[in-house]
Amino acid sequence: MTDQQSIPVAEQPVDEPPQTKASRAGRNLPAAVAVGVALGGGLIAILLFAPYLWLALVATAVAISTYEVSRRLGEAGYQIPLVPLLVGGQATLWLTWPFGAAGALGGFAGTVVVCMIWRLVGHGLRHSPQNYSRDISATVFLATWVPLFASFGALLIYPDDGANRVFCLMLGVVFSDIGGYVAGVLFGKHTMAPAISPKKSWEGLAGSLVFGVTASVLAVVFLLDKPWWAGVALGLMLVITGTLGDLVESQFKRDLGIKDMSNLLPGHGGMMDRIDAMLPSAVATWIVLTLLA
Repeated sequence: MTDQQSIPVAEQPVDEPPQTKASRAGRNLPAAVAVGVALGGGLIAILLFAPYLWLALVATAVAISTYEVSRRLGEAGYQIPLVPLLVGGQATLWLTWPFGAAGALGGFAGTVVVCMIWRLVGHGLRHSPQNYSRDISATVFLATWVPLFASFGALLIYPDDGANRVFCLMLGVVFSDIGGYVAGVLFGKHTMAPAISPKKSWEGLAGSLVFGVTASVLAVVFLLDKPWWAGVALGLMLVITGTLGDLVESQFKRDLGIKDMSNLLPGHGGMMDRIDAMLPSAVATWIVLTLLA
């Protein structure tokens, strides 16, 4: 994220209301907590009382995030075939219901093919599209980053203990984030990736490991009745994928010169800013729980 520069008091317009003080993490902490609690409460209610609504929740997040990233790329001069990307993203997700992982793969491959053709013939075959390779590369990256990765989150809900598997994903990522925030604020001195995310520290990563692995072990043992070492493997994977997922989005936004994907969620930014760690973590959770649990 780009660091905000402070404005001298004397230069601030006198009719502007005082700005809400941000936390050391660079966010409006009260707003972020309120939105996080609301989202978390809704998710818990869905998983407890109507687990298959999880699919609709993921589908909504995929559509919003795809639109946010496409719009930002468009502002930077990219031409992203938004219509087939949105439709194909939903197909990638919903085809997991009847066909499992094969449905996600087929939906993804079909989306890429249609997007390639759409971008090629969008202005007619008499004209050669400009920056075709660049735009299609960004489109395939986006189709992978959001709908394909999210489809692994959808795959978690189908087994008999599907709701508990989703809980394992969420608990691992959330507590990793909490541990990283607490340790970073209290002890953070050594920056981990200053050129990408100046606020991330090695001390914060250590906190993420302690909190994330502990939460994952408890979740796997008590929610899935699986051995503790499967929880250790899951926790380590979630900390790694969650941290790297956040860094990937930070670098993506640096390339585009933006701070947030949108201002949809107060204190968080856009939907994509909220689920950036969840997307690769959903892949990791599905792999670990499929192979080890």
